[in-house]
Amino acid sequence: MTVRMAAILAAVLSLFTAADAGFAQSQSAGLMNFNSAGDRLACSNRDSGTVTIVRWPEMTVVQEIPVGEHPEGVAWLGQSSLLACCVYGSDEVVVIDAATGQLVRRIEVFDEPYGVVSSRDGQRLYVTLEHPGQVIVLDVATGEQLHSWPVGPHLRGLAITTDEKSLLVTEYLTARVLSVDTRDGQILATWEGGSTDNLCRQVTISPSGNRAYLTHIRSRVTAAHGNGSIFPYVSVLRLTGEGAGTRLRVPMDTIRGTRVTANPWDCDVTPDGKSLCVVFAGTNDMYICRITGDDHVELDYQTGMQLGSNPRGVRCAPDGSAVVVYNALDFELVSFSLRDGRELRRVRVTENPLSEDMLLGKKLFYTALSPMTSRGWISCSSCHPDGDADGRTWQQPEGLRNTQPMAGLAWTHPLHWSADRDEVQDFEHTIRGRLMQGPGLLKGVLPEAMSEPITGRSAELDALAIYTNSHRVPLSPYSKQGLSESARRGREVFNSAETKCAVCHRGPFYTDSQPLGNDRLVRHDVGTGTSDSSELMGPEYDTPTLLGVYRSAPYLHHGRAATLMDVLTTENPNDRHGKTSHLTTSQREDLVEFLKALPWEDPERNREAAALLKITGAAGGGRGE
Repeated sequence: MTVRMAAILAAVLSLFTAADAGFAQSQSAGLMNFNSAGDRLACSNRDSGTVTIVRWPEMTVVQEIPVGEHPEGVAWLGQSSLLACCVYGSDEVVVIDAATGQLVRRIEVFDEPYGVVSSRDGQRLYVTLEHPGQVIVLDVATGEQLHSWPVGPHLRGLAITTDEKSLLVTEYLTARVLSVDTRDGQILATWEGGSTDNLCRQVTISPSGNRAYLTHIRSRVTAAHGNGSIFPYVSVLRLTGEGAGTRLRVPMDTIRGTRVTANPWDCDVTPDGKSLCVVFAGTNDMYICRITGDDHVELDYQTGMQLGSNPRGVRCAPDGSAVVVYNALDFELVSFSLRDGRELRRVRVTENPLSEDMLLGKKLFYTALSPMTSRGWISCSSCHPDGDADGRTWQQPEGLRNTQPMAGLAWTHPLHWSADRDEVQDFEHTIRGRLMQGPGLLKGVLPEAMSEPITGRSAELDALAIYTNSHRVPLSPYSKQGLSESARRGREVFNSAETKCAVCHRGPFYTDSQPLGNDRLVRHDVGTGTSDSSELMGPEYDTPTLLGVYRSAPYLHHGRAATLMDVLTTENPNDRHGKTSHLTTSQREDLVEFLKALPWEDPERNREAAALLKITGAAGGGRGE
């Protein structure tokens, strides 16, 4: 940052060090937020890598500012014109002057910043790091990281209470909510979710401060069926008063009788505290629910409206006149009257940065509507959100199957643990099957998987394949400065002839999976197939890539290895999965450090990877998450 930029930052912050009564309210992280004056709205554009500033209520674009790869949460700094944004893909928190469109400061963080809120005076930022599961505190003026608190795994949602004494933080893969002391990071209270709760991105506090609301899904892993496995929920937390510390889970698929919704992404409370607006990214609609104040019911259906493609954000205008929705795959904001539901205005906040095929494929991936499904409960993104894993092991007809991330998928065909699909287009079997129950994307008879290719027979299936194959492998945060001494020692252990790790996990993608066009199917019996009595296709399995393995726990096809150390020890008792029993404790620790460091260099730049890409015919088009 230049001296001039530092001076601008200090000057802007010095103008707004005192808070008035109008700003004395809780603040919730989100990819869209109003400023304290209520005349500007900021939203982050994940696909474009920008933040857009919109004038309210005119709904006209003031600025669009490039910030980096995959921006997520935005927060205004006190009453100033400054804005913070979490740049999830490039591991930064950036500070922007929304009045000028200038990027004032970049603050590097460890990995995956997602949610951000500001202290009322704008001097401090609180940020969730999804990996490694931390809340960090940043000094805005200096960019210094003041604190790092290991609160819990996979943190995303974040809100700060009116008195600024505590934060509410959500665990993405469990929907557990933690109250964290803003002074020392101590956990003050915990609201446990159900054992099946999953994918909780945000949390919002009511204006009165007595309730908090969060959206999530239920992943019922024992039911591999479209109308029994995934359900949408809103959880209501009682923060104060009688019943404080309790939680009620409200199933949103039954709040309006038989109307089914999917993938709730965000919610917001109206300024009068009487209604909750919930957007569903899978079925492209919004419910406005009446907040009953009844501890047994909490929410009643009030009204609903159809939205555009993949709504990911919702915010109520500070004056209570309207609600604004961000339709992420239409790249636009739309406002609706809270009085009568009329559409008021819409504005395009960024140009579509995706190719026509990529955009179509991404819309298909995220929708829970026909032709992908017939029942409306589930989409591809219900288990593979943004191409990641959902942290779950599902009871599939063929046996237990741990959800794998899609990063590097284009270079690791065939697909599935059982290597039973040789092209992404074979997922037409899933679309038509019991899980999604959709009419499908292919006309006519569907060939058996692994038989004749169906690439080129459906423009929609080809588009879905282009998006699915587009997920790149991010570099590991554990090797930003290169391999550590421990990781270097671990690399020697990994490559040794005795352990044999590199025999199967080889090449730039650390797998011996054979790509499309190769007649030899390679699978291995690593001793895990007989431990699951429901297994029908084992005991041999495809070799998964090790790239990004630091963040994809649990491990193995049945998900019984909670950590990488478990893979080397308790889940490898007979040295069937590489010889590791002879290793010392320090050697195993070094090996884990090496695995966590993968990848430390871009595998796609490797010549062998380029040749592999050519063989598979994998479509590019940029990162598609």
